[in-house]
Amino acid sequence: MTTTTTSAFEVIKDRLPNGVIYQLAPVDFPLVVDAFLGYWKPVAVLLMESELWPNLIISASEKGITVALLNARMSSRSLKRWSGPIALPLISFMLSKLSLIVPLSTVEAIRFQLLHASPSIINFAGDLKYAVGDFDILEKEGMKIKDLQLQLAERPTWMAASLHKGEEEVMLWVHLELIKIYPDLVLILVTRHPQHGQQIAVALKSQGLNVALRSRNEIISPSSNIYVVDTLGELRMLYRVTPIAVIGGSFLPGLAGHNLSEAAAAGCAVLTGPYIGHFSNMLAEMLQSDCLSVLQVGGNIELFEALEQLLGDVKALGARQEAARRAFSAVSNGVVNRVWNLISHYVLKKTH
Repeated sequence: MTTTTTSAFEVIKDRLPNGVIYQLAPVDFPLVVDAFLGYWKPVAVLLMESELWPNLIISASEKGITVALLNARMSSRSLKRWSGPIALPLISFMLSKLSLIVPLSTVEAIRFQLLHASPSIINFAGDLKYAVGDFDILEKEGMKIKDLQLQLAERPTWMAASLHKGEEEVMLWVHLELIKIYPDLVLILVTRHPQHGQQIAVALKSQGLNVALRSRNEIISPSSNIYVVDTLGELRMLYRVTPIAVIGGSFLPGLAGHNLSEAAAAGCAVLTGPYIGHFSNMLAEMLQSDCLSVLQVGGNIELFEALEQLLGDVKALGARQEAARRAFSAVSNGVVNRVWNLISHYVLKKTH
């Protein structure tokens, strides 16, 4: 298994089963890719989402290695970029080397066909991002959950997860307004990048706010209203300690959302902003399964109003939590098996 970023490497390296060899992916340069494939001699290469690396795909194909693209994404912006007179022959050639494309939606499938992918290799199976509910909580994570639950001492809590720069302003404004109604309220603020979280904590402390920072093992005291999480790989655990999760990457133009299903799988009431990009398909599937499963808000005012209601109405909160859990169970059912069956048929059969 490979990843292309060091942050993903750090998150995943301790979670893999025994026997999985894990390293950073080769730089997409002909000599490097050839050396990588020559050393490992894989029978198949499974690429994820939009990881279309020309040298890797072409070199693998030349060596008789079967290549597939799973959870295949093609945004409207990428389609426009690949459709140019220079890029189109390259992407068409790359896609002709694939044995299987498993797109996220019909729209994505059409976009791949517009780039000359053969309809015969395009098959649907569902979104692999739903594959988040089948993992047992590790003993170490269980201890972390209990520790945070003790620190929160049953105080009302909400979480803003996977925040990009600028989104913290929306969340902090909403939180400071909510504190006027619920003085004991705690915000768990989780940034996309650790350095961003540290910057937020420093700025808030300079304003005289009582903030606890996770990387420094600071305790959530009775006077702390904001808990800044500046660590990697803890989101799944954190969703288990909050009843409400607001998914970031969705409150500023140009952003494209984040995975809603992790919070739903943990039984949170799930909220998201208006800018969700390719996650719009996930939102539509969740809402089709249960209209209460995810609440999409238009901005800070709507977010404040939604949170004020959920924090003040135990029944409404419980209904949202149960709907999210129910919808996740429905949309995630069988996804991994369907993807594996496609891999078995279109990829592994060709390796024998």
